[in-house]
Amino acid sequence: MIRVGIVDDHAIVRSGLRQFLGENVDLRVTGEAVNGREALELVRGGEVDVLLMDISMPDQSGVDALGAIKARFPELPVLILSGFPEAHYATNLLRQGASGYLNKECDPEEIVTAIRTVARGRRYISPAVAELLADGMARGGGDKPAHDSLSEREMQVFLRLARGETVGGIAEAVFLSVKTVSTYRTRVLEKLKLETNSDLTYYALKNGLIQ
Repeated sequence: MIRVGIVDDHAIVRSGLRQFLGENVDLRVTGEAVNGREALELVRGGEVDVLLMDISMPDQSGVDALGAIKARFPELPVLILSGFPEAHYATNLLRQGASGYLNKECDPEEIVTAIRTVARGRRYISPAVAELLADGMARGGGDKPAHDSLSEREMQVFLRLARGETVGGIAEAVFLSVKTVSTYRTRVLEKLKLETNSDLTYYALKNGLIQ
């Protein structure tokens, strides 16, 4: 029996995953958490063999949570399930100790396969991530796209702006002040060497970050 912990700040996501995973006789959801702090507490309880974790959470990013968890429990497999496409964070998170990276739009059966794979001590590399790793090797680590330099929160604000959301709307959605979101917007524009929200949309479309 593989004991699975689910970390996601959306109750409907946790509920759906719990129900689906429960249909597999070799999997059992033994705990849930809504943020990085609770995830660490869940792992400390010792009832988890695989942690299935989102990286976008309100109080502590999943990136920071991954670092904290791997520092204390280096042998625990952490499987990232993210709303961001693989191109955003997959290779970086694998370098930081994640055992695998899945997009939330993947086939649910792929999540089960990934959990079983990492529970055996192996990494789960999806075809999309394998292609990214191969491209990185071919480039020798150079010529990285500009958006690789964005932090998780900057990427989150960038993609929302690129989709046409307002600063006020983003602030409300991600529980930040309008001033803070405006600061992130300024940083994103500087890092990508762009000037307007329209430029952000064009950049995101050109790089396949939005459709």
